[in-house]
Amino acid sequence: MAVMELRINGRTCRSVAEAEKVASAAFCNFLESWFDNKDHVIGHTSGSTGKPKEIHLKKSDMVQSARRTNEFFSLGRGSRFLLCLSPDYIAGKMMIVRAIEAGAEIVEEKPSNRTLDGYDGLPFDFVAVVPSQAKHLAEHPEKWQYVKTAIVGGGAVPDSLRIAIAESGIDAYATYGMTETCSHVALARISATPQPFMALPRITFSTDDRGCLVIDAPQMSFRRLVTNDMVELVDSASFYWKGRYDNVINTGGIKVFPEELERLAAPLLDCRFYISSRPSEKWGEEVVLILERQSLTEEEKRLLMQRLKQVLPPYGVPKDVIAVSGFKETSSGKIIREQCVK
Repeated sequence: MAVMELRINGRTCRSVAEAEKVASAAFCNFLESWFDNKDHVIGHTSGSTGKPKEIHLKKSDMVQSARRTNEFFSLGRGSRFLLCLSPDYIAGKMMIVRAIEAGAEIVEEKPSNRTLDGYDGLPFDFVAVVPSQAKHLAEHPEKWQYVKTAIVGGGAVPDSLRIAIAESGIDAYATYGMTETCSHVALARISATPQPFMALPRITFSTDDRGCLVIDAPQMSFRRLVTNDMVELVDSASFYWKGRYDNVINTGGIKVFPEELERLAAPLLDCRFYISSRPSEKWGEEVVLILERQSLTEEEKRLLMQRLKQVLPPYGVPKDVIAVSGFKETSSGKIIREQCVK
């Protein structure tokens, strides 16, 4: 069993008992499982296509992932990490492991969408946030002075947020990964124009016959992982993400990626929405826009369709717009697309 030594909230802790004096129960629960005699910790998949399932995350994989991130960002002793995500989930767990591997100090802040509110201390070298937290920071650019580098995970980065982050001047990256890979395996710098995802050290990429990403990581226990993410491969170390294979709409022989259409349509909509499809005798499948709202008048639909035609390619313009009072979600809050349109 490894010997614990971690600087938490300004105090060097050499046992879980010492950590309990300065850290949250969730933080200490993870430390207890990390330093026990088992070769794994318990995690859960995000449940993007169904009910989340419990999985065993090998500690050796988590160490490899942490070391790759630390190497990518040149993090080490003397670095300061901000933990503003719950250690109950993989993103929070991995922030702690990165701090342990780097010998860095980690400062814990209660998770909320108001990250760094009221903070007036030393800057942080590294922080991981979700899009809602990044949005709050982007709306308060004075807070960026406390952050040297940020990674944004847990969901796609909308164009509006990408531009706001780029204009703030912060060194920020979108992440690509999953629970099974122990957090991210690739990072894309957030700038005014979309950038490709770049592999972390000692990871390479290819695609299968569907055009889906294949991850090769010989030092990880999974070694090779075939995903359901369709990508445009730049080379063996970088790619552009296009969308989920499960979500692709084949309309009139053209493959449409809902995620790409959603990115283009987002500035026009002020409610939650997604692009789906329904059977069509003429096209096989036709594109449909689903809005989370109580109702939609014919006039509202007509005006919205006019605006959508200005920003979407012809094959991606919805054949219909449907209002749904409430979306069905997985336990992790992700929309279940296929259950809303038949």
